[in-house]
Amino acid sequence: MTNEQVRIIRNTWRSLQGSDATLLGDVFYSRLFLKEPSLRKMFQVPREVQAKKLIDMLDLIVSRLDRIDEINDDIRQLAKRHTGYGVKPKHFEDVGKALLWTISKGLGNDWNKDVEAAWTACYATLTEAMLASENN
Repeated sequence: MTNEQVRIIRNTWRSLQGSDATLLGDVFYSRLFLKEPSLRKMFQVPREVQAKKLIDMLDLIVSRLDRIDEINDDIRQLAKRHTGYGVKPKHFEDVGKALLWTISKGLGNDWNKDVEAAWTACYATLTEAMLASENN
């Protein structure tokens, strides 16, 4: 990721934090389950709890984008939990699409090609780290 992409992600994340985090998470899971209903069975906790976990993890990742090595342990634990839930590599694509869609809707007119490229790079970085952790 470039420094400019990190800046874009932080600025847009700040904008998104102005909205209700539970709502943002709820919109994400609604979209994910609409597009991939089979994934619903992997989520056993109430949606508002899962939404908070999603937002907290995104907050941690965004805060450390320029120092991603500082959260390697968190990423390893996240990968381990997801493996236990039955998450497969193909599911990362489904989640990524739902996440980018949710962020685009949350940002409205502030969503553009540069923002899309930055968030795509961010998600790709996280996915690569999680898949690498699963393989170790």
